[in-house]
Amino acid sequence: MQTTISGKAYVLGDNVDTDQIIPAQYLTFNPSVAEEYKMFGKYALSSVPPAQSGLPKGHVPFHTKDEFVSDYTIIIGGKNFGCGSSREHAPIALDAAGIKCVIAEFYARIFFRNSVNGGYIVPFETGDRLCEQICTGDELTIDTASGKLQNLTTGETWQLKPLGEVAPIIDAGGIFSYAKKVGMLKA
Repeated sequence: MQTTISGKAYVLGDNVDTDQIIPAQYLTFNPSVAEEYKMFGKYALSSVPPAQSGLPKGHVPFHTKDEFVSDYTIIIGGKNFGCGSSREHAPIALDAAGIKCVIAEFYARIFFRNSVNGGYIVPFETGDRLCEQICTGDELTIDTASGKLQNLTTGETWQLKPLGEVAPIIDAGGIFSYAKKVGMLKA
């Protein structure tokens, strides 16, 4: 895991489900094939309703139609991020789109575990309603060790909840890499 994650924020609201993160019609792509993996990035967040994207200013595109990677690096969500089906492709799609971290008030458990187990994105939780305090396009930086989030655009700072027991798994790059590192699996 990077010690610092920096970049532009993309703000969403509550109950962003896995069908919004990666719509079902794009699940025919195989994430283990490099050319198809990037297609997950192209279609990531392509079905987020306009009222939910870019709060409070209305719809802001996650990326243009022809891009595979977004200009945004950090997603700010509300409550219950990643709800819906247990689609493991959701964190893959965000990773393929260039997202390094999602910060939400809380996650659907399966989305959280898929993010950590695959080593795709860092899922921080917050006790603050950041989706109403941060705007899409704000420049953010996160110190992953201390959990300090700073909005470079406004100068505001917040303390995120510690990653706890999942931090070593994220550091290792996912559950299988972690298991090999600690001797649970043969290298």
